[in-house]
Amino acid sequence: MDFDKLVHQPTRLQIFAYLYRHGESSFTDLTSALDLTEGNLSSHLQRMEDAGAVEITKAFVDDRPQTSAALTDEGREQFEEHVHTLQALIDDLE
Repeated sequence: MDFDKLVHQPTRLQIFAYLYRHGESSFTDLTSALDLTEGNLSSHLQRMEDAGAVEITKAFVDDRPQTSAALTDEGREQFEEHVHTLQALIDDLE
């Protein structure tokens, strides 16, 4: 079985799972919920955005910059395929 290296990396897997469950989330919410540094989160999100898995949105809310991230349709599919691969691996062990 081949794992998608973009999704399988532990920190990115957490980001995929969080965004899959919660939908669009602010950068602040992601750093807090996943206990990541801003730099670490930023580099992983950039990698995911470059691969077409997430869409990053930058806006001003109450005159303050706010960055948020959401899985693209492709990102949702990548995550679902990864989950199916893991499930197949578990099923093969039974």
